[in-house]
Amino acid sequence: MALHHAVSGEKIALQRGDDDIAHFTSVALVKTEHMELIRLVLPVERPIPEHRVDGEVTIVCLEGEIAIDAHDKTTNLQPNEMVYLAGGVPHTIRAVSDAVALMTILMGPQRSGGPSDDPSGAPPD
Repeated sequence: MALHHAVSGEKIALQRGDDDIAHFTSVALVKTEHMELIRLVLPVERPIPEHRVDGEVTIVCLEGEIAIDAHDKTTNLQPNEMVYLAGGVPHTIRAVSDAVALMTILMGPQRSGGPSDDPSGAPPD
């Protein structure tokens, strides 16, 4: 049976089921040509190893606490906090406590910068 992806205008429940943490039930909620929206269920004992994603990424913590290792530092997220990662940035995602997050990946060419060497934050020429 094919995985159901939400369509435009459809309500999406973000809360996890009672056994999601035990079964690491992450799911792609929406997938289009330009964007993927994923509900990540992150048990403490199952970190996501370092990897890169071609598209720009946002990760919003919905429940628990998440640590994102990127740009040579660790950023901890608690509910209602988020982080942005430019496309191609190597990163790991791990739960400090069992957690649920909403991850958005924008497909295609990068649209903006991210950290730069310019103290003003201006993108390179």
